[in-house]
Amino acid sequence: MVRVAFIHPDLGIGGAERLVVDAGLALKSCGHEVHYFTSHHEKSHCFEETRNGTLDVTCVGDWLPRHCFGYFYAFWAYIRMIYVSFYLIFVSSWRMDVIFCDQVSVCIPVLKLSKARIVFYCHYPDMLLTHRKGFFKKMYRALLDSLEEVTTGMADIILVNSNFTAETFVSTFTSLRNQRPRVLYPSLNFSTFDTTPSGESDDLFPPSAKFVFLSINRYERKKNLKLALEALNWLKNLVNDEEWKGVHLIMAGGYDDRVVENKEHYLELRKLADQYNLISKVTFLRSFSDSQKLNLLNCCTCLLYTPSHEHFGIVPIEAMYMKRPVIAVNSGGPLETVQDEVTGFLCDPDAESFAVAMQKFMKDPSLSSTMGEAGKENVIKQFSFEVFSQHLNSIVCCLYLLEFDAYPLD
Repeated sequence: MVRVAFIHPDLGIGGAERLVVDAGLALKSCGHEVHYFTSHHEKSHCFEETRNGTLDVTCVGDWLPRHCFGYFYAFWAYIRMIYVSFYLIFVSSWRMDVIFCDQVSVCIPVLKLSKARIVFYCHYPDMLLTHRKGFFKKMYRALLDSLEEVTTGMADIILVNSNFTAETFVSTFTSLRNQRPRVLYPSLNFSTFDTTPSGESDDLFPPSAKFVFLSINRYERKKNLKLALEALNWLKNLVNDEEWKGVHLIMAGGYDDRVVENKEHYLELRKLADQYNLISKVTFLRSFSDSQKLNLLNCCTCLLYTPSHEHFGIVPIEAMYMKRPVIAVNSGGPLETVQDEVTGFLCDPDAESFAVAMQKFMKDPSLSSTMGEAGKENVIKQFSFEVFSQHLNSIVCCLYLLEFDAYPLD
């Protein structure tokens, strides 16, 4: 048995959070002991496993600010993670053999003060996720970027979520080219998706809707959610009036009242839908429940996945396991998960390409079930919880045994 401490900035709801929760569940299923340390854990906005006692969570440092008057978000995220790390090493009585850290690497020097081995999971280089407008912003980010690269290289092993992210990592962190990361694909815990949908989503679209297109992503501008609305507007010109009557789009997204961008972008999307005269054709859903998501995936025609250069993207995997095809942008993670014209369509990131793909499901309704079956088979083969568990278990065990010089990691 290996004792593994997970350290994560905010145990809310998102792809990164889903991965670290699944990682803990995977290690527990292999007989290891796990405990989470975070600076924010809100019981009304988190995954069920972190709320119901399945996974032990300690939250410290939530009194620290998240920003200064709307600025320095990254700086305070670093401070919060450093505080959690000091608590774990010097205050907590929990003793660990391995520490699993993700998103923020600047706390690794503190974690190295323990005897535990460090796993750093790089979802994507943070330095690529921000703009640098103005001299002071460039200077500020230059310091943070340097810290990110140096501290990331201090981990005993670096994991990434896709080959796309691995290539980006190598080209971004030029000083770490000798530390090529390993790919650990996120997975699905199939049992979560094998439950019968509860029917909570029955009123989210009109009964007359024959073709229900579903978008699931956080209300963030980088997710390019407006593409779904633009595609729907374009589709209106490709189909006849009778077909159009049966079309409906559901935009379900992660939403947090504390995040200004979530609020702003939600209103921007509603305004855009109004401009296109699509309000009656679109349902906007914020912070949906797990049972609602299952129901939506169960009843939709296909999933629209709009981000470009997405690092991995767990939602297409969820949709395919639920036997739903995916229309996604032909870049980033979906290139490794969606098989073009087999489990869905990979399209250019423009309204016309998406609308043409959407129309194919309307012309041939059987295409949804055919591609859906192929998608589920692909997910079971490549992204099962068992495969993920075995891979992560071997990494953790090798790190633990390396502590005692049993044998080299490779």
